[in-house]
Amino acid sequence: MPSPYRAIFAAPGTKGFSAAGFLGRMPLSMMGIGVVTMISQLTGRYGLAGALSATLAMSAAVIGPLISRLVDRHGQRRVLRPATLVALAAVAGLLICAQQRLADWTLFVFAAGAGCVPSVGSMIRARWAEIYRGSPRELHTAYSWESIVDEVCFIFGPIISIGLSTAWFPEAGPLLAAGFLLVGVLWLTAQRATEPVPHPRREHIGGSALRSRGLQVLVVTFVATGAIFGSVDVVTVAFAEERGHKAAASLVLAVYALGSCLAGAVFGLLHLKGKASTRWLVGVCAMAVSMIPLQLAGNLPFLAVALFVAGLAIAPTMVSTMALVEQHVPRTELTEGMTWTSTGLAVGVALGSSAAGWVVDASGAEAGYAVPVVSGALAAAVAFLGYRRLSGPVPTEGRAEDDRHRRTDDDERVA
Repeated sequence: MPSPYRAIFAAPGTKGFSAAGFLGRMPLSMMGIGVVTMISQLTGRYGLAGALSATLAMSAAVIGPLISRLVDRHGQRRVLRPATLVALAAVAGLLICAQQRLADWTLFVFAAGAGCVPSVGSMIRARWAEIYRGSPRELHTAYSWESIVDEVCFIFGPIISIGLSTAWFPEAGPLLAAGFLLVGVLWLTAQRATEPVPHPRREHIGGSALRSRGLQVLVVTFVATGAIFGSVDVVTVAFAEERGHKAAASLVLAVYALGSCLAGAVFGLLHLKGKASTRWLVGVCAMAVSMIPLQLAGNLPFLAVALFVAGLAIAPTMVSTMALVEQHVPRTELTEGMTWTSTGLAVGVALGSSAAGWVVDASGAEAGYAVPVVSGALAAAVAFLGYRRLSGPVPTEGRAEDDRHRRTDDDERVA
């Protein structure tokens, strides 16, 4: 491991919570695509499959920030365990209803309940921020590392989920994803030493982290970015099935994530200068442009190459996003702020996967790749329009209170 990455793991407990976070984030890449694969296997209806995946993502988008706000106020252990149990019960209901071929509305009810899945990635990044606050170089490397972990999940998650659902039984992928969530959350919440200190006093002071104008730009942009991801997943599965190699969709999507993983690894080694907002804008535009070659994909090898190149822009953009969230959101609302970006992605995934499913049903897989192209164009447009909010001076509202909490926490630790 290169020395900047070795250095961040010198702090006690970092290896443990990062490993737990890896397991807890596997459902992020497995559950949605697992539901798409399961429903398409059982019914052959991509419209229904995309709509259920969209329901799952939209529910997580609504519930996720509420869970993270509770975490900021009451701590990770007290909130994550009961939320995870609710999500697991809903996933179990979804699988049973699908296997028993019950009415479609029952599937949507349980898919909505599964949105209680906590944003484990935000919990891990909040722990890194607690450890390396005031050390931008180490924090940049830590965020880059977590982006690598995200992409490793997206490399292996779809392979495992689609592979098991097609080779074993349709419900196997989502079932294993639920198992990863349970183990990851229990392991993470057992590690109390690195858990960020909760701040219940902010309950009556600041309101939602979304009041930050900079965070609003990030969230809206990520809605369009999430539509890219959601539509690419659905259309790629359909594209591979049309060519008689449905299981190969997992490999193609893994190549997409591999490009992001490699870019994130290199990005974490760089000593960066200039504004994070500029790097973020360039990254969003690069993701938009990279969707255009997908229109020319006539076979799976060409599609894999095009997605690998497209993936190179993802991780650096996500790392820059986390840096901007930390700049624009008070410390005591950091977990919620990070979750709002995930919420934007989840809403986009919901819209993108649903739109892509209907386009595939109506016009075929190749036509479906128009959805990520349009989504990328919207993301770039919003990023340009909101760039001044991110590049200008950070609002001071709430910072004095944030500094007071920091001094209080430091005094408590010294005492």
